[in-house]
Amino acid sequence: MSVSVFIDGAVGTTGLDIRERLAGRTDLAVVTLDEARRKDAAAREEALNDCDIAILCLPDDAAREAVALIRNDRTRVIDASTAHRVAEGWTYGFAELEPDQADRIAAARFVANPGCYPTAFLALVRPLVRAGLVPPDWPLSFNAVSGYSGGGKAMIAEFEEGATDTAFRAYALGCAHKHLPEMRAHAGLTHPPIFAPAVARLLRGMLGEVPLPLLHLPAAPTLADIESVLMEAYAASPLVRVMPGDVATAVIEEHAGTDGMSLRVCGNAGTGQARLVATLDNLGKGAGGAAVQNLNIMAGLDPLAGLTLTKE
Repeated sequence: MSVSVFIDGAVGTTGLDIRERLAGRTDLAVVTLDEARRKDAAAREEALNDCDIAILCLPDDAAREAVALIRNDRTRVIDASTAHRVAEGWTYGFAELEPDQADRIAAARFVANPGCYPTAFLALVRPLVRAGLVPPDWPLSFNAVSGYSGGGKAMIAEFEEGATDTAFRAYALGCAHKHLPEMRAHAGLTHPPIFAPAVARLLRGMLGEVPLPLLHLPAAPTLADIESVLMEAYAASPLVRVMPGDVATAVIEEHAGTDGMSLRVCGNAGTGQARLVATLDNLGKGAGGAAVQNLNIMAGLDPLAGLTLTKE
């Protein structure tokens, strides 16, 4: 018997991506509403209560309202918004975050899909904090660049319809980005990192970087120590791989169009300086791909069903 899935907000960037990914799967029955019924509160409430798993691709307030419309104790929820990522009673949907995180997701009723930037940051930092190589109160920074699809339909139109000709734009200069709470909480940090996000003129792709002064860390880890911890953390993951750090460049488009993520430990052993780099697709492992992975886990299906590991 197939699992029924309702995508609430299936006309936004993430919702459309998820719907396309689920099209044609025989192990899932995707519930859709036509344009008129999509805006009908009663129709949405019916769909939310009739489905096995609801995927919310909505603004934060609308996502909270959707959860409140669920009157039963059976419907399970994956929320792709920011609304519940640090909320009590919600399981964080980054399956590789902790050794037992996939089991937590499988057992959860409410799962908060991670943000794209936090996925890159947490993949690099959480294992190091857990292993004691980076203290929870260490003053971390995170520099990251995303493709413009991460800004949704409005930003896609801005870049593709000629409203801007910029190649690279830094934003959130006030150090108050909405992803900071989940980055701090799920990394196990005392304080949020200094987060420097930017958008570049490409549709899909993301590159995030955490610099570390290894000689100043209390444990004074080496590049090899950092790499060893990351390799151990993701040894069993088919989606997250630790690549050789002896490279001259890292490319933002490396995983565009796929659902994988690569991590690199680069730096200078002589000066004790490291640059930890993560590459992923902001709409793949950073959004729709993660939601489908969580859906598969919650439904007891192949976790990789509907995902793309490598470029065609």
